[in-house]
Amino acid sequence: MLDIKRKTPLIALVGAVALMASAPAFAQDAAAPAPATSEATAPAAPAADAAAAPAPEAAPAEEGGEKKASHSLTPVGMFLAAGAVVKVVMIGLILASVFSWVLLLTKIFEFAGLNKQSDKFLEAFRGARSIADIARISSSEEFEGNPMADMAAAASQEVELSRQAGLQVAGEHRDSTLARATYAINAVQASLAKRLSGGMVFLASVGSAGPFIGLFGTVYGIMTSFIGIANTNTTNLAVVAPGIAEALLATGIGLFAAIPAVIFYNYFQTRISGYGTRSEGFVAELMNAISRQLDKGA
Repeated sequence: MLDIKRKTPLIALVGAVALMASAPAFAQDAAAPAPATSEATAPAAPAADAAAAPAPEAAPAEEGGEKKASHSLTPVGMFLAAGAVVKVVMIGLILASVFSWVLLLTKIFEFAGLNKQSDKFLEAFRGARSIADIARISSSEEFEGNPMADMAAAASQEVELSRQAGLQVAGEHRDSTLARATYAINAVQASLAKRLSGGMVFLASVGSAGPFIGLFGTVYGIMTSFIGIANTNTTNLAVVAPGIAEALLATGIGLFAAIPAVIFYNYFQTRISGYGTRSEGFVAELMNAISRQLDKGA
């Protein structure tokens, strides 16, 4: 009995130690299903990555679209993308601008040569000693086409024609001779005015109508753009901006053609008026020279 009592605490102690030793094993067995859970969730991450994988491909497409839009929004690109009516307006305004610049260069050289030749003629004219000398100088090939030389030639030839017709050109018939010479000069002046004003109507037309023609192209282009917006049911700026920019380009070209035309017109009007004043002074000098020669009986 005593041995049984002594062994009972020992058996209890051994059982407690065995229970404590087996606790970690039970704990590991309980924790074992956790990796299965992580493994079950692991395929979800690749699936999410696979779903997100096409996103990088979409980004280059958007970048390419932006590059394409920025490339097309150049003057040449907008012109090529514009409608037929807007293109016709732009082409007409560009041609008008080109003709304006050509006319500018032509008339600049014309006035430069005209003034230089007129200076030479006046120097030779003032050395004439008779009406015959005036006719010879003004009819020479050196001054052919010069307006002042043409005036002097017309006046002197009229006096010579009167003499050849047997008319008295001096004395009491002096005034009638001078009147006929004046009429001949007026005819040359009329042709001079027509010659110097050549191209001025074109410059005035481009300067006054150019902005309105460009505005017509702009209005038509914007109207077409808004119709396209209504058909596509979108107000995205990337869709709206190109059409409006193309339309506004027409107004820009219209101003580009009109502004130089107005400047050239005012400039040449000043040059024409200046030469007209100079020719009027020459006419007075010419008539005085003819009057003196008539009084001399030359």
